Amino acid sequence: MFSIVPLGVASALPTLDRHFSSTALVREGHVFLFDCGEGTQLQLVRAGLKRPRIEAIFITHLHGDHVFGLPGLLSTLSLLEHERTLRIVGPVGLRAALTAFMLPTSGRGIAYPIEYIELPPDLSHAVVLETSEYRVEARPLEHSLFTAGFRFEEKARPGKLDAHRARALGVVPEVDFKRLKAGETVVTADGREVTPAEVVGPSRPGASFAYVTDSQPCEAGVALASRADLMYHEATFRQSDVDRARETRHATA
Repeated sequence: MFSIVPLGVASALPTLDRHFSSTALVREGHVFLFDCGEGTQLQLVRAGLKRPRIEAIFITHLHGDHVFGLPGLLSTLSLLEHERTLRIVGPVGLRAALTAFMLPTSGRGIAYPIEYIELPPDLSHAVVLETSEYRVEARPLEHSLFTAGFRFEEKARPGKLDAHRARALGVVPEVDFKRLKAGETVVTADGREVTPAEVVGPSRPGASFAYVTDSQPCEAGVALASRADLMYHEATFRQSDVDRARETRHATA
């Protein structure tokens, strides 16, 4: 499971109590950042989230209120002697913009490796990050410039092992318990085969989170949010401002 920490929920103008767009997903001590507006670093500190624990950053689009906090965050990670590869996912042009900005301001660029995954303007659907435990997909949203929404989804987890029944069937070594949970059949000391179906329950679905921001309602947003456990959806305008929302391609509450 994971937790969601909204770091900034303001639109184009900040207020005293609302910062620019940024949301942290925290899973097993690792941080996945969605958008990085100004003030994101400070909000991470206030939330008690360690910046070197950031695994990946997902940028929806290149409007300043969603991305201007990124150069500062990358610089801070260098000062903190960050060493692991940082993955940054975002629209085509993000890499060039960051590189052009960071070189003259830092004098040496970034001291750790960055893996850029750039999303083309003709994007329809893409898996942008995948491990044995989770996957992140992107789809294009409808906004005034190319914008992507994201879905973080944990993969199904093995079912619970009935250790009492396994022992009753003769399973003793700890390694055999792990093998059964991994879907392997084991052989006991007396030669009996014990299958996972006998002692392991059904697989458990993982949790899912959809990040759909700065867009008017669209089919891709619905697809990202379908059956998600939690959706974060931006709503810039009240319903009384629906004409303005349509003009700027935003959503109303």
